[in-house]
This record gives sequence, structure tokens and C-alpha cells, in this order.
Amino acid sequence: MSQTQIKLLEVKQWLSKGTEHAIEPLQEKARSLLKEIKERVNDAIDSNQKILQNSQSEMDKGNPKTYRFARNANKFAEGLIGTLSSLKLSDSTQYESLRVLSEELERTCASADQLRRSAYPYISPYFIFDRRRLDVFIKRLYDIAKEFGGFLTSKYAVVKTADDAYSHVDKLAQTLDDTKRNEESLSQTEEKVLLLEKEITETKEKLLLMRSRSEFHELAKLDQRTDELRAEVKHHLRHLQKPFCKLQSLSRSGEVAVPPDEIRKLEEYLEDPLVALAAEDNGYSTLRSILTKLDSTIAQGKLKLKVTRLRKAQDQINAVLGKNSLDQLQKNGQEALAQRRQLLSSEATRTLQSELLQFQRQLEALQKEYEFATARSKALKSDQMKLKEKTEHLRKELEGKILQLTRKNVHIILTT
Repeated sequence: MSQTQIKLLEVKQWLSKGTEHAIEPLQEKARSLLKEIKERVNDAIDSNQKILQNSQSEMDKGNPKTYRFARNANKFAEGLIGTLSSLKLSDSTQYESLRVLSEELERTCASADQLRRSAYPYISPYFIFDRRRLDVFIKRLYDIAKEFGGFLTSKYAVVKTADDAYSHVDKLAQTLDDTKRNEESLSQTEEKVLLLEKEITETKEKLLLMRSRSEFHELAKLDQRTDELRAEVKHHLRHLQKPFCKLQSLSRSGEVAVPPDEIRKLEEYLEDPLVALAAEDNGYSTLRSILTKLDSTIAQGKLKLKVTRLRKAQDQINAVLGKNSLDQLQKNGQEALAQRRQLLSSEATRTLQSELLQFQRQLEALQKEYEFATARSKALKSDQMKLKEKTEHLRKELEGKILQLTRKNVHIILTT
């Protein structure tokens, strides 16, 4: 079978010309049925109006023999008029609109029949001619509803297929618009990702350049020196960490008397032993006092630790108190920390640190923005794939419906 190529923008016009010989007679028949439905609904309403008027006249007479029957007839007519008037009638010949109308008409006929069955026993034997006249019009309405439903089911399916095809043209056009907008957003996002990558690289280079300045180089050397000294002090006091914590607990419980200033200094030694040692006067008298109390507490058996831990702790206590093992470390620490403070207090270093902090914050902000942009780019790429799949699916469905309507093998060209 040869294939016909048609641009999407031309599909509706081409399809309309190709199917008008089959669809127009059906639409004309649908319009005729709609007109007849409206007439029969209006006839049924007019017939009910007759019952409404006659029953009201009978009620106005006040005859006790007929009043209750007239009231029932009046209420029935009023209710049926409301049911019939609620039916939404339009001139649309689209299949979906007619399908909805057919369902509503079927429900209306069922409701009218239910109202008649419920009300007639309480109206009889009065208003018999009005009721017979109404029954004729209700029957005609039921007949046209049945004919209308059968027409939609058996003959109007081709119009449904045509309506679906036109709907697919609109959906396909909308999907193409969505795809275009998505492509534009993706392009803008990818450009932003590239720009952010460039800005991040430039900012990192600026940070590296700043950190290569002599002030930071000297500061880095001092930081490394203080870290080494901190590790040495910790090593010299490594077996005293647990005993220090135990001494704190004993002090809080009142089992061992430790002055407040020594408690504070003990906390400093547990937090940062290098800074605590350097802050003391030469000879670190406070630490010596703490160690003396700790040694006494161990001797009194108040400090509950394993024998090996206690022995190692006592060895370090003796090394500090008897051999002055921390003298050189205290001197070196004081010198290193003093040099660091002096360097940090200089105007040039403060300015550089401020600029460095600013660039670091700028880099963090750029990296967060970059993460967001890359995530959005990934989401847009995923959406793009879904839109392309949807486009292809809609195109195949549209081509299938056109084949069904025209018996022609058509290829839809999506480009405008």
C-alpha cells in the first residue's frame, strides 16, 4: 500500500474532505434526531403542564372527594416537569456530546417511568384523559431515546473515530509545543550548568591563588606545627584521659575535693591539652596540683580502673611531676601559638582571611546552584524522552485512525 505524507497542520482539513461523504449524512441524521428529541421532550412537558393546570383548578374547587387526588396529580406533574427540564439539550453533533445526551435521556426516561408508576395509583381514576395523553408522549420520548441510542451504537461509530482523530491532532500539537518548551528550558539549563562550571573553576583557582600567598603559607606551617605539638602533648597524657574523667566525677560527687579553678583547667586539658598547657605559667603549676590530687586518689583506692591502666597512669604522673616531661612541649607550644596569634592579628592576614571566607561562601553558593541546575537538567532530559515517546505514540494512533476512516496509509509529518 502506497503511503501518503501529510503535515500535521493540514491533517484536519485533509481528513474533513476525505470523510465528509460518509460523515455529513450521519451528522445530518444526528441533527434530525436531536430536533425530534427536543420536540418530544417539549411535548411531554406541555402534557405535564396540562395536568398541572387541571389539577390546580380541581384543587381550587376545594372538593374533598377529589382534592387529595388533584394534589397528588399536581405534585406528580410538577416533579416530572422538573425531571424533563433538567435534561441538557445541545446542538453539538460530536460523538462524546451525543453519548452523554443518550445516557442522560435514558436516565430521564427511566425516572419518568418510575414517577408514573409511583404516582398513578394515587391519582386514579381522575385525570384519565390527561394521563393517557401524557403516556403517549412519554412513549414517544422513550422510542426516540431507544432509536437514538441504537443509532449511536451501530452507525455513528465512524463519527466517533473522526472526533478521536481530530482530538489526537490537538493532543499531538500540544505535545509538540510542550516538547519545544522543554527543549528551550533544557538548552537554557545546560548553558547555565556550563556557566556555573566555569565560575566554580575560576573561584577555585582564586582560592588556590590566595592560599598560595606567603601569609597563608606561613599560617599553614604554624597550623601543622601546632597539630604536631598537640599530638605530642596528647601522647604524653594519653593514659591520663580516663583518670581525668574519673576525677571529674569524683569531684562532682564530693568524694574528692578539687578547687573550681582546677576543675576548669581539667576540662581544658580534656578538650585541648596543648592550649591548656600553653596557657599556664612556666612549670604548669595547676596541672601539677591536679596530678598530685590524682596520684593521691589512686593511692587511696578511690579511682576504680584496671590495674594496667592505673600503672600506666602513675607512670605518666611520675614523668610529669618527677621528670618535667612537659617543660619543652610547653615552651614550644607557647611559641607556636604566640606566633600564630601574631600572624592572625596582622592587618594583611585579616584582610586575606576575610576575602578567603567571602570566596569560600561564594564557592558554596555556586556549588549548590550547580547541583540544582544539574538535577533540573536531568529531570528535563527525562521529560524530553517521555514527551518524544508520547509524540510517537500519538502519531501512530492518529495514523491508525486515519487508516480506519479513509483506508489510506498516511505518514504524519510533525514539522511545521
